[in-house]
Amino acid sequence: MSKQKPEILYEDEHLIVANKPPGLLSIPDRFAPEKPNLLALLTHQYGKVWTVHRIDRETSGLICFARNEEAHRHLSQQFEQRTVEKTYLALLDGTAMAEVGTIDRPITESNKQAGKMMVAKKGKPAVTHYKVAERFRQFTLAEARIETGRTHQIRVHFESIGHPLAVDSLYGRREGFYLSEVKGKSYHLGREEEERPLMSRIPLHAWKLALDHPQTGERLVFEAPLPKDFAAVLKQLRKWGKQ
Repeated sequence: MSKQKPEILYEDEHLIVANKPPGLLSIPDRFAPEKPNLLALLTHQYGKVWTVHRIDRETSGLICFARNEEAHRHLSQQFEQRTVEKTYLALLDGTAMAEVGTIDRPITESNKQAGKMMVAKKGKPAVTHYKVAERFRQFTLAEARIETGRTHQIRVHFESIGHPLAVDSLYGRREGFYLSEVKGKSYHLGREEEERPLMSRIPLHAWKLALDHPQTGERLVFEAPLPKDFAAVLKQLRKWGKQ
């Protein structure tokens, strides 16, 4: 469990925008409500707050909460009407993808595995726009802007085009990102040592968020810096994994 506290990027009497650390739940877990979560931390600090949207526990980055019912109604409407811009940074497996693209594929729950989602005609509409930010020998860093907010949308969509997230035990090929894979023969480890992964969660970060202030209507644009583990992986890729 992450012991990190969220960084508050913006607050007023109408809304709060936080940079959620990886490993922290957005809202209470249905089956274990006592687990630390962002909603509980903010409630403790600010009093009652309203959930507007959420991001997965392993995903880091921007998330907003409302501080009154009117703001909650206004912000929720923006998400429903898709006027909110949500852009993620995702480290993907492989490099054979176009510079820009749109994945427009409906998503539904898997009929084979509980908790897993899949692309299927009977699913709910889901649209992800992406562009390549940086290419490496084996991996690609992409910006993904989602129009819809389906469960695991980015993970499922990129897996559906053959480029799952670089670390993803549910949809991808790895449970951890190891430096040895990038450095190859240049990597040396002491005999008694066991290599530890640089990252052992999905490399997905809610990077940018743009929405209208529920009271003034002003367009607010936020950007969250990468957390340490994600930044460390990119640093090593830029050093050892360039094309």
